[in-house]
Amino acid sequence: MASNCSTSARGVQSLVDFPSNSSIQLAWSGKMANAVTRNNRILGSHLILPSSSIDKKLLLLIPRVDLKAGAKSGVVIADWFDHSYLNLLSMKYYLLTLTPFLANLSILQAQVSVSDAGRWSKEQVTNERPAVVTPPGHTTDSKPGAVPSDAIVFFDGRDLSKWKGRAKDGNDGANWQVKDGFIEVVRGTGSIQTRSQVEGDCQWHIEWCTPAEVKGNSQGRGNSGVFIGGYPEVQVLDSFKNDTYPDGQASSLYKKSVTLVNASRGPGKWQTYDIICIREKKGADGKVIQPGSITVLHNGVVTQFAVQEGGKAKSGGLSLQDHGNPVRFRNIWARKLVVPRIKPSGN
Repeated sequence: MASNCSTSARGVQSLVDFPSNSSIQLAWSGKMANAVTRNNRILGSHLILPSSSIDKKLLLLIPRVDLKAGAKSGVVIADWFDHSYLNLLSMKYYLLTLTPFLANLSILQAQVSVSDAGRWSKEQVTNERPAVVTPPGHTTDSKPGAVPSDAIVFFDGRDLSKWKGRAKDGNDGANWQVKDGFIEVVRGTGSIQTRSQVEGDCQWHIEWCTPAEVKGNSQGRGNSGVFIGGYPEVQVLDSFKNDTYPDGQASSLYKKSVTLVNASRGPGKWQTYDIICIREKKGADGKVIQPGSITVLHNGVVTQFAVQEGGKAKSGGLSLQDHGNPVRFRNIWARKLVVPRIKPSGN
């Protein structure tokens, strides 16, 4: 380290490469100043460092770089110390300061995405940023959580205008009961389904509750089902301390895929399904390059993971089954997903 006591930023050596003649911004001790780079050195532009910044301590400068200039973020170390302080005490302070800095340098560098040439690539700078989505609220037994900002809402607790049932006498309205923010199966009225469909890959959220009063056992206890167009039934059942055949438990793909775990809550407790549907993808030649799949989270726990069943249809709605038990549903919504397409091998 040099021992001159210059008070300008001339001659600050960078630990990372900056393009020559790039405008950067320096930060130190809560202060800011502009500077330019030349030959991998940072030159101050009317930058005067207060003496307090160089007394008895290592001066760290953190450049904030204009990415449009093609530079990158990094860390530089000022190389001035007042020679009167270069004694054992100041050297100990220097070492104590430098050691944690070097230990964390890799973390600082890891936070900067750069090309192999050591600079932000044009693609990295211009890539479209992901959409911002307000996440769903927390669901409790007393009330459902708020829906995400990009959700397509199919039941908000008020009515069944977005649902239809079995057509009878020219009327296809859904005949289940709506009360207290949920819908309840009315035995013998038949299943109901959404009037509209969701095209492509999607996420469905459904909250459901089996009767608090336990009646029956096995498949006769809190039985219903969720059907998403083109996929097997996701079983709804009171599976809390209720033994039945494995591929008929709650969150099983009925008679197709056994649930990975039993994540059921007790009778009368609200439960959640988050179902991820990936539609089959085909190449230009019509051959399947990505099979359809379904993933299920039951109460936040993965119970089916990328099971390759169904998904041949390009779109689908949602149906809820009348199995004769007064199962309740609420807070039903879907989100369209933009999932990267798998490229055929060899391309």
